[in-house]
Amino acid sequence: MFTCFDCLADPLPVDWCDAWGEYRGALEHLLRALKFRRHDFLADALSSLLEQTMRERSDLAFDAIVPVPMPRARERRRGYNQAELLADALSRRLGIRSDPTLLTRQGERATQSTLPKRQRAGNVRGAFTASTLVKGASILLVDDISTTGETIRACASALREAGASRVCAIAVAKAS
Repeated sequence: MFTCFDCLADPLPVDWCDAWGEYRGALEHLLRALKFRRHDFLADALSSLLEQTMRERSDLAFDAIVPVPMPRARERRRGYNQAELLADALSRRLGIRSDPTLLTRQGERATQSTLPKRQRAGNVRGAFTASTLVKGASILLVDDISTTGETIRACASALREAGASRVCAIAVAKAS
């Protein structure tokens, strides 16, 4: 596990945030295939990487696994939300319920990967709403890729504002 310089200067509102690997090479190709080429069958294998990371942390005390939501229109076009596929597969591996209804995305905004780093925080600020059912809960937030951490920041902030007692985040890959 490593802490990036940006996170040292402006920590995410999570208890911890981890990723299995770096977003480059073969892992980048696998995640792009999952995300953009309808290779949804990769979710189970990639969730094993998340499980490995979780077990190495020895932290499995979560009430729910929550995938990072995507805009409904984009999910309809793609046919699935890759973060939800990963969360569901991880849920089966760990025996912790996955609940995508605990966090929703409000409206369509620019895709984070198309924006320069300095615009990403503003793009997702206020984009997520958490259910009041998270009050007092320990939540594991799941995403496929974390580049700047701004999506995780916005999701975790919404979960904290709704009363989650603990929020941790995990992604398959972190951009360096």
